[in-house]
Amino acid sequence: MTTFHADAVPGQPPPPDSVRPRDSTSDAPTSVARLNDTIRGFIETWGSVWVEGEITSWNVRTGNVFGRLKDLSTDATISFRIWSSTLQRLPADLRVGDHVIASVKADYFIKSGDFSFAVSSMRHVGLGDQLEKLERLRAKLRAEGLFDLARKKQIPFLPHVIGLITGEKSDAEKDVRHNAELRWPHVRFRTAYAAVQGDRCVPETIGALKALDADPNVDVIVIARGGGDAQHLLGFSDERLLRAVAAASTPVVSAIGHENDHPLLDDIADLRASTPTDAAKRVVPDVVEQRAAVVQLRSRLTMRLSQRIGHDIAQLEQLRSRPVLRAPETMIDARSQQQWLLVSRGRDVVDRLLESQARRAAELRAALRTLSPASTLARGYAIAHLTGGVIVRDAAQARAGDAVVVTVARGSFSARSEGEVAESPRTAGTAEAPAAPS
Repeated sequence: MTTFHADAVPGQPPPPDSVRPRDSTSDAPTSVARLNDTIRGFIETWGSVWVEGEITSWNVRTGNVFGRLKDLSTDATISFRIWSSTLQRLPADLRVGDHVIASVKADYFIKSGDFSFAVSSMRHVGLGDQLEKLERLRAKLRAEGLFDLARKKQIPFLPHVIGLITGEKSDAEKDVRHNAELRWPHVRFRTAYAAVQGDRCVPETIGALKALDADPNVDVIVIARGGGDAQHLLGFSDERLLRAVAAASTPVVSAIGHENDHPLLDDIADLRASTPTDAAKRVVPDVVEQRAAVVQLRSRLTMRLSQRIGHDIAQLEQLRSRPVLRAPETMIDARSQQQWLLVSRGRDVVDRLLESQARRAAELRAALRTLSPASTLARGYAIAHLTGGVIVRDAAQARAGDAVVVTVARGSFSARSEGEVAESPRTAGTAEAPAAPS
């Protein structure tokens, strides 16, 4: 039987009503409350102590902080709490991974039997070893461009098959499946189980990732794990896993821990979900919301079409109300009347022009007749031609015996010259005389 001796601390009086060996037997056991009182009385004799370590857990609840402090060289840890009144005096940038020193005082809760340390002071010493390594890796990957938004792949709107990497029978798997099926009942999953902490976490997760990435039916891969200490999430900041995710051809969603957890996988993945539940909501559309959106879009489309058709009908009625469209034959009649007038005017102009030109032609014809030799021949004159077409203008031209062609008003005849003769009295004194004797 375990016994507790308050006088184990030299110089300290035993607490009242403490448990002693002679007070507790199998026949007369002590109560749990009395035992807890004895333990608390013993612990209260301890004073405050300064400890150095690395923060591995930092959870804020109702204004108070509950966390864990890890030894820098071993896996030894302690639980601590910081009341809200004390938290206001501490540095505001305290977080998981910080290397700190803290003034702590042991405390024992009688009702639950839990042992913890209350922090009265805490300050930075420097980055913890793990955080320092992570920061160096973060800087390295960022320099390589693996955090760039340009390289991240688009998540499909409605994936046909979702690849899920998570722990077997884990709450994270239940959360993802349940919330995804609530949003889209026909969603399908292809699950690959892997250890989500410890030495097997990285190789098993990489193997599951490669298997799902090689499946052509898988449209998106979700890596999900519930919350936990930062130390338990270190596998999701491992460089091997990060490079495998960056090399995957299928879009990858990181859903590790809670909102405050932030492994490097969140920066490498194509989409970061704050929790597994959030991953389901961001990967799978809500069928109710989509149906409502379709109804809304149909309503807006119907309204827009009705407005457009109403507007077009009003414009058509306005056009039809115009006189030219109400009785289009009036425009044709007016144009035909105008055309008839133009044609009539054109005909009058052409007729007058033709008459004028006909008169002009008659005048020219008359003048031509007046000047033509034919009119002279018609009055009884003749034209004598020698051989070669030479017109006889002088009687001396026609020597005796020369052949002469005589042209009269109606035809020509040949003759032979007998030489020049005396002028006939009948023609003497007249201005006109025959060109040659016959």
